[in-house]
Amino acid sequence: MGPEIKHPSEPVTLAIIGCGQRGLAYAEYALSEPTKCKVVAIAEPRPNTRKLNAESHRVDGSLVFTSWTEFFDASAETIATIGKRLADAVVIAVQDHMHHEVVEAFASQGYDILCEKPMATSIEACIQIEAAVKKANIIFGMGHVLRYSPYSQAITEIVRSGKLGTMVNAVHVEPVGHWHFAHSYVRGNWSKEKDSSFSLMTKSCHDIDILCHWFSPDTPVRVTSFGGLQHFRKSAKPAEAGDATRCFDCAIEKQCPYSAKRVYLDKVTAGQLDWPAAAIVDGIPDIEGITDALQYGPYGKCVYESDNDVCDNQVVNIQFASGATVSFTMVAFTSLICSRQTRLHFTHGEIVGDMETFTVTDFRTGKSTLHTPKAEGGGHGGGDLGLIRTFVEAVRTRRQELLGTDVTDILKSHLMVFAAEHSRREGRVVEYADFEKSARETWSPMESKDFTHDGLI
Repeated sequence: MGPEIKHPSEPVTLAIIGCGQRGLAYAEYALSEPTKCKVVAIAEPRPNTRKLNAESHRVDGSLVFTSWTEFFDASAETIATIGKRLADAVVIAVQDHMHHEVVEAFASQGYDILCEKPMATSIEACIQIEAAVKKANIIFGMGHVLRYSPYSQAITEIVRSGKLGTMVNAVHVEPVGHWHFAHSYVRGNWSKEKDSSFSLMTKSCHDIDILCHWFSPDTPVRVTSFGGLQHFRKSAKPAEAGDATRCFDCAIEKQCPYSAKRVYLDKVTAGQLDWPAAAIVDGIPDIEGITDALQYGPYGKCVYESDNDVCDNQVVNIQFASGATVSFTMVAFTSLICSRQTRLHFTHGEIVGDMETFTVTDFRTGKSTLHTPKAEGGGHGGGDLGLIRTFVEAVRTRRQELLGTDVTDILKSHLMVFAAEHSRREGRVVEYADFEKSARETWSPMESKDFTHDGLI
């Protein structure tokens, strides 16, 4: 029997698969709105992080797991014995390369799924997920959080209203932030494509998504992209740093904008225990734990001696069927941290914004109006909260349309990112329709998998 509409007084139950920064961001909603949803199970390999989150959400010990496969096996047992899943939905916030297998596994058990971005790290895997979600007929949400912030939704309302005429161009910049890029894409989990994916996918797939969303139903027809790894490599290492490979051993550490001591240890010493320091240790950061991580782990390595290989700057240009155009830039070398800068140009006006406020100018009246959407808690200007809140309501009411997207739309958005990267690598214009057709013909869905075999990892 499939899921049924839940009574408003009955909270939607969630299992959090991966209790890192993203998993915690979504789980926070259960603490602030306990009548809406409840975290009833977690799966997390790090013991201190697992214990802290189990205690925070008062999860029964029998539903605290060290891996997603443990939770999957326990779920399989309850489905087989009493015909019931352990939760209404799962939030999948494991490492990117695991998304494919984990989504397919829990779709096969009939769980509604909220998957952190990206959908998967290969075209084949994305197409397999689309097939699995459609077959299971489940509610499926994607961590494209930019769509769900009050700021973005206010802009979307104006775009859809047609008050400024037809949108003909968008200029959008994702300023990653110099030390943020070093943390995540030089020293961190997203530094090497083989371990995750290329940086346009891991960092900016939701930027491409919202740009295509604003132009919809207009469709992208061609894309070009340029970029590369410009700075974070050994050839850019200052001569004064000598042979030092770690910040603690570097003579010019105090002058380096990427000093690990500055980014992590000094902040913890000052009492700042949240991200990014919280991301490099298991549990609550302290001086001893951070020092140990910087002495022996990747986060204390010189950014010019790391084994990173993903782009630190990239531009993407898209043309739509109507002739409308988009210019998108992702760049590491900024003081702003992910505070997107956006200009939307219409036939009768423009919108200029910075993720907190935006100004609407109507050319016909000459009037400019400043909009300051009500800020909400959570990251991405309230986008994290907006997504999990919408997902929970979609699960409760069995209405995929509340999310404003579906798995096929999500797949097309990801294929645009793959097409852009294909253009960058090959140095040519990519025709999107041909790219999607080729992808679907090449990577047709596999036959149904057996997720209970002993070889499952």
